[in-house]
Amino acid sequence: MPLDLSKGQKDVLAAAGHILVRGGPGSGKTTVSILKTGQYAADIRPTQRVLFLSFARATVSRVLEAIAEEKSLTPQARASIEVDTYHSFFWKTLKTHGYLSGLPRKLALLTPPAEAVAVSHITADYKAVSKLSDDEKAERTARINAELSVLAQTKGSICFNQFAPAVADLLEASTRLCSLIAAHYPVIVLDEFQDTNWDQWRVVKALGAHSTLLALADPEQRIFDFIGADPERLNHFVEAFEPKEFDLAGDNHRSKGTEISIFGNDILRGKFSKNAYEGVTFGTFASVEALALAKLKSETLAARTRLIETGRSDWSMAILVPTKKLTRVVSDAFRGPTGKLPAIIHDAAIDMEAAILGANIVAWLMQPKSTADRHIFVQLVADYHRGKNGNEASKTNIEKGASILKAYGRMTDFAARGRPLPATSIMVAMMDVYERALALKLSGDPDADWTAVRLLMENGDCKHLSEIGLETRNVRLLDRGTQLRQALSQDWRTFGEFRNAVAIVRAAFVQEHFSSRLKAERGVFVMNMHKAKGKQFDEVIIFEGWPIRAKGQIVSNSNRIVQQNDLANVGTEARQNFRVSVTRAKQRTTILTPKDNVCVLFSEGD
Repeated sequence: MPLDLSKGQKDVLAAAGHILVRGGPGSGKTTVSILKTGQYAADIRPTQRVLFLSFARATVSRVLEAIAEEKSLTPQARASIEVDTYHSFFWKTLKTHGYLSGLPRKLALLTPPAEAVAVSHITADYKAVSKLSDDEKAERTARINAELSVLAQTKGSICFNQFAPAVADLLEASTRLCSLIAAHYPVIVLDEFQDTNWDQWRVVKALGAHSTLLALADPEQRIFDFIGADPERLNHFVEAFEPKEFDLAGDNHRSKGTEISIFGNDILRGKFSKNAYEGVTFGTFASVEALALAKLKSETLAARTRLIETGRSDWSMAILVPTKKLTRVVSDAFRGPTGKLPAIIHDAAIDMEAAILGANIVAWLMQPKSTADRHIFVQLVADYHRGKNGNEASKTNIEKGASILKAYGRMTDFAARGRPLPATSIMVAMMDVYERALALKLSGDPDADWTAVRLLMENGDCKHLSEIGLETRNVRLLDRGTQLRQALSQDWRTFGEFRNAVAIVRAAFVQEHFSSRLKAERGVFVMNMHKAKGKQFDEVIIFEGWPIRAKGQIVSNSNRIVQQNDLANVGTEARQNFRVSVTRAKQRTTILTPKDNVCVLFSEGD
């Protein structure tokens, strides 16, 4: 057992029954939960497991790493601890027992991109969600849920948002099933419990009647209100289970020797207790894209140099930004030089709907085919446009997909009548790229062949396919040693061609959704602030957007930490999100904000 445990952590280890542990970022909740899990594991039967659940796959990976490194755990204890995401646990439960509620025996995951395509005919009927009234949002949601319910009942295709309500219905209807799960998992650890939505809470409540629960929560880190997290959730847990309660809020193990956690807590209060904070630095930049990105690059390179000079090979740094759009802007800027500043090798955590749908097209073009299969190729391109923005599909993109299918219909009609295709048809350039893809001589090396097809699309004369080629640059599953690469290589060795490339790619992305063995966080990462939850880095740089002015007046102010950088929009969610981002750092947090329009979180309070 570690010698520097706090009194609160020791009290947790001495407690029995249901337990609720509160604590802020780096307070030691995860550390004590692993030690407590080791105690539980020592007391269960060989056929039983202690289940540790978290929302983020990054957290799951970090917990697995910590379990492997914890010297106080015996090999038997480690083998008795099962770490998983809530979604993965729900999916396993559905696949095994879903038929009890009338679902087909064989279920398949409806991935987010496929879900977006499936409901695109509904989302096309509405404006952007941010512009809808509450009644319109409710109507839109009801129509989408009804469509997804039909797909689940008739085809066994289940999307992520259906997991929790389906499992909750199962467990509430069957005490016997709850007992069966409890017999295998007599103890369940619930990480990030404050973020559970209503249906996830229903699952926890049903299981808690039979299994011992250890809930870990930070009430001030609840940043998922938009998916149903309830500020009363911890009170619900207390009322339902009367747990032993412990508060580690005063402890800081992640960023010891700094005042990062103090600054994060002051952000929540809206009042700064110090003029300067150890481990927190501030910088400003001019509100011009080139200058803003140059400032970010120089700060990133300086931070990278500091970390490299420590002599460690396992250092990590995150660039955290407020929006998905700014994530892409920063990642694109890092890919190449900026003036005298070099490119920066990094990983970018971007939404993958477009890349996944594009990957299906690259895989299709790698498979052997004839011109008789052109309709499938065109359908995949149309689906890309219909689903590339997820469930926020715009009417423009929906219409673009429809226009591609319409153009293909005209092409086949012209061909049937022996007439040449008009030179203005979008099919001319698209079919030219398609025919050149047919003529490619593939080598059997998945990486080389994938790149060849992707570049052919990117550099062709068809703007639709060029976009797809660019998007699929973001697919990182072809690294050496990955299961996708291995499966494609085996496909070539077996058949002398990539006969099953599309099926292999789709299966790889499904598996990626549930994988808990993520690559260790090493090097530079770019991601939006929401995606940083559950992660930690040696250094963090928080970078926000800048105002666009015309005649001295701000005409646009997106990509800000606070919406439009307006004091009227400063709320609990903005504060919590910013605090989470600040406290991801173990050594140093750097905050970059526009000089002529400083983040309003720093202009209020003392």
